[in-house]
Amino acid sequence: MALGSQSHENRMQLKHNIGTCIDTIQDKLFILSQDIWRCPELAYGEKQSHDRLVRFLSDDNLWEVESHYKLPTAVRATWGPFGGKDGDRVLNVGFLCEYDALPGIGHACGHNLIAEVGVAAALGLTGALGLVREPTDCLTPLRVKVTVLGTPAEEDGGGKVDLILAGAFEDMDVVFMAHPAQQDVAFLPCVSITDVTVKYHGKASHAAAYPWEGVNALDAAVLAYNSLSVLRQQLKPDWRLHGIIKHGGVKPNIIPAYTELEYYLRTPLVTDLSDLKAKAEACFRSAAMATGCQVEITYPNHTYSNILPNTTLAQLYEENGRALGIEFVEVLVYVLAGSTDFGNVSFVVPGIHPFFYIGTDALNHTEEYTAAAGAEKAQFYTLRTAKALAMTAVDVLCCPELFHKMRVEFSEAKLKQEQGPKDKDTTGSTHS
Repeated sequence: MALGSQSHENRMQLKHNIGTCIDTIQDKLFILSQDIWRCPELAYGEKQSHDRLVRFLSDDNLWEVESHYKLPTAVRATWGPFGGKDGDRVLNVGFLCEYDALPGIGHACGHNLIAEVGVAAALGLTGALGLVREPTDCLTPLRVKVTVLGTPAEEDGGGKVDLILAGAFEDMDVVFMAHPAQQDVAFLPCVSITDVTVKYHGKASHAAAYPWEGVNALDAAVLAYNSLSVLRQQLKPDWRLHGIIKHGGVKPNIIPAYTELEYYLRTPLVTDLSDLKAKAEACFRSAAMATGCQVEITYPNHTYSNILPNTTLAQLYEENGRALGIEFVEVLVYVLAGSTDFGNVSFVVPGIHPFFYIGTDALNHTEEYTAAAGAEKAQFYTLRTAKALAMTAVDVLCCPELFHKMRVEFSEAKLKQEQGPKDKDTTGSTHS
């Protein structure tokens, strides 16, 4: 019997076995999560977390583990191919892990739990498939491969974008990950983002004795800051810009010769980001012109895309989650979420990035959330989410029609966003 035509009962048995397999190793998974949580490391510097993941995955000789995979702190582990016959198509299911922390407050976004969810879901799926008595009969014509990809630097830099550019996702057919939050949501519209650094160069002088000899770089920074504050009034309601003055001078009696701003620019669709960048750059440059300063504008990190929705995967995840007792919110309190480099992945391969409750109402990026992410209470919710992800992968594996529907929706959504809205007004005309 082919995997694609397995009976509903056999599919349910696979899902049941996923839960059993994850429950069997829950203590090991908690230790893994705790080890990462206790040793918070910043973007691209997650050496100990990387090494811990490598050791954990290497304990099972069925996994082929590649440390320092394309990046110094990235890791890839693969299992399979399993089932089918030589020459058959291999369907590669990916589970993504994150493990970078935040400056000063550790794992306040729960990335230790993201790593745990990814590993748990992958081991649950492979464990369940390994219990199939006759894999050749049960999995023909598909050969199944499972990949765990440890991705560094989500909080700052964009490790997944680096891995995309290095070809790490080229052989994947579908990817799964889940992010801790305050509620369970199958899809939340994470927005696109780019960060910009602006440096103003003026001329120092004594602020009391010879102020006319100076060119005030702080004036330029303040003008730019105020211009952007006024600009918000004319921005679309779901566009965001926010920033800080990172360097404003050294002493009150010295005309500042150098100042530096850092801003984040966000739009719901990455295709709109260029418009917001143009508006912001006009403010930065006009402030330089008004004060006589020189300006440098740079974009030091990768742009993060919005997450491309995949309703097929989201609905499957909700169905499996509800079967496990997950209560999904119907109306979101916050319409927009933050930003993630998973958005870039979602334009390369179909995927899902649900959010999950961990037993606290504390907000991400706070000390309270750091404590919650390391608490034993979070384990029940974390492993339940891992089971739902792995069960969703089973649906995609077992039902060719669902796999095809997922792929078609991915292609259509990607094309639709790249083309932009058909009724977009580009004339600049006004309307009463």
